[in-house]
Amino acid sequence: MTVPREETPGADVAARADAEASRSAGAAAGRTDVAPSGPRPGWGERAGWTLAVAGPLAFLTVFFAWPVVTLVGRGLAPDGALDLSGFGEVLARERTWRILTQTLTQATLGTAVCVALGMPGALVLYRRSFPGRDLLRGVVTVPFVLPSVVVGVAFHALVTRGGPLEALGLDGTLTAVVAALAFFNYGLVVRTVGTMWSRLDPRAVEAARALGASPMRAFATVTLPALAPAIASAASLTFLFCATAYGVVLVLGGVGIGTIETEIYRLTTQYLDLRGAAVLSVVQLGVIALALWVAERARAATQTRLRLRTEAPTSRLRAADAPALAVTAVTVVGLLVAPMAVLVMRSLQRDGAWTLANYTDLGTTGGRSALLVTVWEAAANSVSVAVAAAAIALTLGVAVCLVVSRRPRSRALARVITGLDAAFMLPLGVSAVTVGFGFLITLARPPLALTRSWWILPLAQAVVAVPLVVRTLLPALRAIDPRQREAAAALGAGPGRVLLTVDGPQLLRAGGLAAGFALATSLGEFGATSFLARPQEPTLPVVVYRLIGSPGSQNQGMALAGGVVLAVGSAAVMLGCEWLQTRLGPGRRRHVGARSSRSADFLSAANLDGRRLAGVKGTAGGCGGRIETRRERRADAVSASDPAPGPAGTSKRLPAPDRGVSLRAGGQAAGATGGSNEAARVRGPRTDGGERP
Repeated sequence: MTVPREETPGADVAARADAEASRSAGAAAGRTDVAPSGPRPGWGERAGWTLAVAGPLAFLTVFFAWPVVTLVGRGLAPDGALDLSGFGEVLARERTWRILTQTLTQATLGTAVCVALGMPGALVLYRRSFPGRDLLRGVVTVPFVLPSVVVGVAFHALVTRGGPLEALGLDGTLTAVVAALAFFNYGLVVRTVGTMWSRLDPRAVEAARALGASPMRAFATVTLPALAPAIASAASLTFLFCATAYGVVLVLGGVGIGTIETEIYRLTTQYLDLRGAAVLSVVQLGVIALALWVAERARAATQTRLRLRTEAPTSRLRAADAPALAVTAVTVVGLLVAPMAVLVMRSLQRDGAWTLANYTDLGTTGGRSALLVTVWEAAANSVSVAVAAAAIALTLGVAVCLVVSRRPRSRALARVITGLDAAFMLPLGVSAVTVGFGFLITLARPPLALTRSWWILPLAQAVVAVPLVVRTLLPALRAIDPRQREAAAALGAGPGRVLLTVDGPQLLRAGGLAAGFALATSLGEFGATSFLARPQEPTLPVVVYRLIGSPGSQNQGMALAGGVVLAVGSAAVMLGCEWLQTRLGPGRRRHVGARSSRSADFLSAANLDGRRLAGVKGTAGGCGGRIETRRERRADAVSASDPAPGPAGTSKRLPAPDRGVSLRAGGQAAGATGGSNEAARVRGPRTDGGERP
């Protein structure tokens, strides 16, 4: 008998053992047509995966690619023939280079500030434990999804006339814009770097400290290189969001500060210069494509080169954490809480007196009938539009993530999946103004005359929300060990049952947070909505922007009060989803249900002891596949990898080996599945490209 080699995958050993047991059972029952274990992909499964790919791609093509390509085409090919002379004309303008310089400057400064402040925050919030940490995480995350108009109004109330920082003269300056951008993206850096930091194996740092390295040296030589991919990913995404800022710059920048986004808005609305807008859209797409490429390379490096744990243990705050704790506290209070607190205080004042008139006037159309509807009517319309947009984004995002999270063995198919993932990130790199104006051009006539339909707003907002949903759900699905799906399928589960029992719990955990991002993003979306919202059916961000630009203390006060209402609504959605994710986090499986994790439990049980590999009796994984075995079949499970030939082409039953050989063989089989064998555990699972993380 040949003992299975360490390189033999445990799944193969288990499959051969199961097949041998099935053949034996079939022979005992007088049957010779025993089918091999594991269902073959049928037409239903192929149709399901085809629909999961074709549906989102059709949506992306019709509601994103078509409007953007049409707008760019009208600018670069006005007479049907490609004319690139617009690039020379637009790039020769002094204003264009000033806008490009301002865009890159504020994006670079905003990214540097976020990374510098986010590293201490990631340490305190994700590597240390203290009372109120989960609540503080939620507070840090909320600003990322706050409406840009609200943030602009909050910082404007902080630095403008009557604000606490009026004496500094920061109104309309680059400093105010960079501070607002840092307010937005600080939580993104903390969450991205902190999540990676919480999953790093701490034993490498402990080994460095044991060899005499100081805490700073251990951090610089061990922790920081491991965090480099996460830092690069967070920095590139922060640069992307800073470079495409729209509402903040529109409110705070005034006439002196602008970005490519605001310049596209000015060219399309004020001058109808489609050629100039198209050129700037292409330039912006190139800059953002570079940022997305850096982020994807960083993510791939994180996935393939690092061995991550599900959750590394945290420690209590130490004296050495005092600088990081102080930086985090000052940032949270001074950068995140102070602007919103000033916004609330200013909303309770009118003409220097404390009053609730700003809130009671939300039921009116403002001074001099600045609006056609009341603020509350606009808020109700925002909620209904956001719910519809979130439902569309979640449906499309789940389908995309189920496809992209798979790890095919074919490298060609792996490249196709990578391309699909990148395609659904493109809306982040294209101006929302371009998308909105493209909607007006392409969807104004049949066959899709939607400009007068209520559904045009949910569709436009879903285009903006889908990338965030995908980026929220995808890490959770990629964290699933593919062997769990293989084990469930080998035990008789159909494709739908595998999705329900293996992928379902992870989607349930991450789906709440994804829904929160989609709802909050849709509630505060302003770029595309500013083009598409009809005066009779505006959304709350559009109403707030119109009020802040209308004269009169009543309109200004109503704008502040409307901003508070919008901020509270978005924050409530995110905090609720953050709390839900915490409740459904690791170690709380009972809230999800026992059956949802039985396939993982089966795999773990098989890894604990090789003797159990073929000694399981009952239903495993909740998949309907029942393995009926006896103690006498342990020898068959071990010898299945090298059966001795018997008469008539059958396998001859071998006597049971000694206990030591059985245990060694079983241990190797378990190690091959990622269990107790140390070499297999260090080596880790194989990825789609044959690489090992």
